This record gives sequence, C-alpha cells and structure tokens, in this order.
Amino acid sequence: MWRQDDLFCVLNRSATIKYPEDGALDVVRKRLSEAGELRARVIPAAPLMHGTAAFSAFAVLDSGGAVVLCEHTKFDPEEMLDTVEAHRVTDLSIVGDAFAKPLLDALNAHPKRWDISSLKVMLSSGVMWSAPVKDGLIEHAPDLLCVDTLGSSEAVGLARSISSSRGTAKTAGFKLGPDAQVIRDDGTSVTPGSGESGLVAIAGRAPIGYFNDPEKSARTFREIGGRRWTTPGDFATVNEDGTVTLLGRGSGCINTGGEKVFPEEVEESIKIHPLVRDAVVMGAPHERFGQQVIAFVEPNAGSELDPEELKAALQSRLAGYKIPRHLVIVESIGRAANGKVDQARWKAEAARVGSASA
Repeated sequence: MWRQDDLFCVLNRSATIKYPEDGALDVVRKRLSEAGELRARVIPAAPLMHGTAAFSAFAVLDSGGAVVLCEHTKFDPEEMLDTVEAHRVTDLSIVGDAFAKPLLDALNAHPKRWDISSLKVMLSSGVMWSAPVKDGLIEHAPDLLCVDTLGSSEAVGLARSISSSRGTAKTAGFKLGPDAQVIRDDGTSVTPGSGESGLVAIAGRAPIGYFNDPEKSARTFREIGGRRWTTPGDFATVNEDGTVTLLGRGSGCINTGGEKVFPEEVEESIKIHPLVRDAVVMGAPHERFGQQVIAFVEPNAGSELDPEELKAALQSRLAGYKIPRHLVIVESIGRAANGKVDQARWKAEAARVGSASA
C-alpha cells in the first residue's frame, strides 16, 4: 500500500544523457568559485545512473559540498587525475578494480605528475577491489582512506572495510553494518567461525520494491521473524572475529560435481596475479559434472601470460574443484562505464568454449 508521506527515489539501470545548455556550466563554475573551499568535493567516477555514484554525490551535496565532473563522459584515468588536482578533490567514488587499476597504472607510469594530496577518501562498491591495488594507491597518497563497501542499489550499508597506511583489509573481507547479519534460510544468524555460508541481509529502511516486478520484490524483501529484511543475494561466511568474507552472488553460483563455486572468489584469486588486469569467470555445461568453471583473463598491456602457469599459481589459493578447467586469454573483458561486465556475452562465450572441448 502506498503511503502519502513516502519519499521516492527511482534508480534507473539505464539512462540517456542530456547535456546542459550553453552557459549553464559557466554559472555553476562561477558559483563554486564564489563559495571558496567547501567541506568536500567528490568525483563520481561511474555514471550518475549507477547507485554508487548517485549516493556518493547525494551524500556530499547533503553535507554542503560539491560534485565535480570530468569534461568527457568516457572514463580516462589521466583526465580524472588532472581533475582531482585542478579542483582539489577530496573524495572519489569508483567501482572496484575496473577503475582503481587504471588509476594506479597512470600513477605508476607518471609518479610525480599529479598532486593528489587533497584526496582523502576513495570509496568503492559493486565489484571486487583487490588489496594489492589499494596498497599501491596508498603509496601514492599516504593520507588516503580506501573504503570498500558491500552493498547494492537495494541495500546500502551491508558491510565495509577500510584500508589506510596503517594497514590494508584483505580482499573481500568486510565488517558488517549495525543492522546487517548473515542469515540462514530460516532467518537465524550464521555462527561465527563455523565455515557455514549464508545470505547477507540488512534490516531497517529499505526500498518498497522493484517497479512492476512483484516476484523479484518478494525474493529480495522478506519478512523474517517479524522484521523486513533486504537480501540482494550475496553469500558470505562469518569469521570468528565477526568480520565476513564475501563469496559472491548466489545467482551466479556454479555447481560442479555437487560443489558450489562462487565466480567472484575465483576472479579475486586470478586478479591478484601481477600480470592480470581483469578477469571474468562463468559456468558452462559439462556432461559429467553438470557445470564446469571457465575463466576469461585480460593480461596487463604488453604482458605474456601463460594459462598453465596461472593455473599452477591458483593451486595455492583455491581448492582443486574451483580452479578453472579452461583459462582463455582475451584482449579485453570490455567492462561498461559502470564497471560491470556483459554477463550474457561471456556466458555464451563460456558455453562455446565448453562445447568445443567436449
């Protein structure tokens, strides 16, 4: 039932960009210069249709700060660093390694080109942000806080980790938010240190539902034990100290020989390799095991990556059944502007690779 006092924010997954009229940006620049030093200045690196970008922009505006945008709409790490320096940007919101790695590559290639001392917080959500990349960024900006958040458009504030010059949180390791838990199907909490996986859920204020999709709304927004929980579909285990290790989204889970493999966990292990720029892992049909794990890997520019050597490196980080049966080297993963991959494309490619090897 709709309530008269409900406030609505409709977040679209796709949008058409409308550019401002001539002179409009000049007015904004004049007002910003008149305002002087503001409390915060944020660059939302992803398009503003993306939840991470939109929510970080809203938060800074609400605190009396300013949103700074790059002139061009396509992500260019050098242009972004130019903009950070020119406008003394304090906050940068990104989407994982898809943005962080190119920024780090640019800083490594030109270590003294940019003054980014104004940058205090780099926030990420949506995809994996690996610990070695955080370490590299902090080397260039010792006062930087790398805030890695676990959440989604439907559930903000599930968990987070903070890395700084004092120490780096492990990849995919998070501390739960005050209203978040890892729950079983019956709504009871997973026991810390048990190794049991559960759904990451958050109670409290939440969206009313998905527009015109009551079935998906019922799966995501659940009444459990008299409370309304939001469960976007992320699975995790709870460590003895109460921190959680993210496994991945249940909808993408690969069942191979009765064992569950979360693609994000395998991708994380692949991306840690120093010669790897990006990777995506998919499941494909297998006559004996039901499904098989297939990985597509984009090497760093100019690097020669041997798939068998990469497989051998994965043996120290993954159980045998999680190691991809096929590792395919590709020129580019081709992420979209919001940092996400084309799931349909790579699922079809995985099916092709799997059938060719049958």
